[in-house]
Parts: sequence; structure tokens; C-alpha cells
Amino acid sequence: MRVLIADDHALFRDSLRTLLEARGVEVVGEAETGKEAVELARELRPDVVLMDLKMPGMDGLAATRMISAEMPEVKVVVLTASEDDEDLFEAVKSGALGYMFKDVRSDQFFELLEAASRGEPAFTPGLARKLLREMSKPAGRAEREPEVLTEREQEILELLVQGVTSNKELAERLILSENTVKYHLRNILDKLHLQNRTQVVAYALQHGLVRRRPDGQE
Repeated sequence: MRVLIADDHALFRDSLRTLLEARGVEVVGEAETGKEAVELARELRPDVVLMDLKMPGMDGLAATRMISAEMPEVKVVVLTASEDDEDLFEAVKSGALGYMFKDVRSDQFFELLEAASRGEPAFTPGLARKLLREMSKPAGRAEREPEVLTEREQEILELLVQGVTSNKELAERLILSENTVKYHLRNILDKLHLQNRTQVVAYALQHGLVRRRPDGQE
């Protein structure tokens, strides 16, 4: 697994690098700002970015939005001291695949990090419950009803929920061009009125749009 660390505190980055490398995880780079995190993600294409939220200049949420939109194959996991529920909800809306507090136990940290590297949602049980409660709130009257997906779009949705998130792998699985996959993904987002693939997976699981769920998910 190749990891990029984005945090403005050098001492924390050093400690996290030591912890990761002791478990055989390759740390390919370190960023002090959101802008630097985006630039290094473009250059290094890590498997996972461990993203702090509070950084000078471009913050972690803005960086997460840019990375998720431009490089969907790069998984962003927020690692933060913030316990504000709104930060959690905004991180997921921005495309984060996971969210952890900096005081998380090391065994749980690595368990969730491995899940994220496989393209699975990476949240502690308590945070997962908060997300489900937030998502289950009644929609406002003005919210549009989702449109019906085509058979091909449904196939892509199934693969997304199974953890197949890169355009290349989706194209290989379905014997399509990457441009065709991008076209179908855009249609899925438009029809479900969502902004990114993380939201699509959460929505699909919440509304029973798929036959299978990710390994280990109930």
C-alpha cells in the first residue's frame, strides 16, 4: 500500500510515518497544505491519502474534493482531531472514503486503512451510525426523485459497491472504454442527484439498490 500523508504538523507526520513504515506501509510523500496534497497526489498517485482537515491555505475538505473529482482511484481518508459532526458529513460529501480521529487505536487504524485501500468505506462503528442517521433523515419536499438506472448503469453501481472504483478497472470488468465508463458514471451521479462516488455507494446501500454489499459489510 502506498500512502501520502497530508498534515501541517511535522511532528505528527513523523510519528505517523514511523507507525506506517513499521507495519510495512510505504509512505510515498508528505504534504503540509491541501494544495500540496493535491499536487503530490497528481504526481505520486498514492493508493490512499491520509488527510488532515485544518491546514493553512487550501484546507483538507477542498483538497479532498479536488482529489476525488480528478483522481477517483486515489482514496482519501480523513485523519483529524475534529469531532464536529458537520466536518464528518462534509468530508463524505467531498468524496472522502473514510474518517478517523487522531486518537484512534492503532489496530483499528490499520484495519480501516486496509479497508480503504480495497475501496471499502472506512469508518469506526460510531461514525458509521452517525452517517446512517444523517442519511436517513426525511428528504425535503423540493428534493427531486432519482431516475431509474439503465442495466449498464446498474452493473457499474454493483461494482462500485464491491469496491471497484477506478475507471480503468471498471472498463476492464465490463469490457468498455474508459470514456464510456466515465459517461455512465456521470449519468449515475446525475440520475441520483449526487456529487461523487462515495455518496453513490452510501446511497446504494441505504436504499437497497444493489444485490451485494462490500465484504464484511452487513
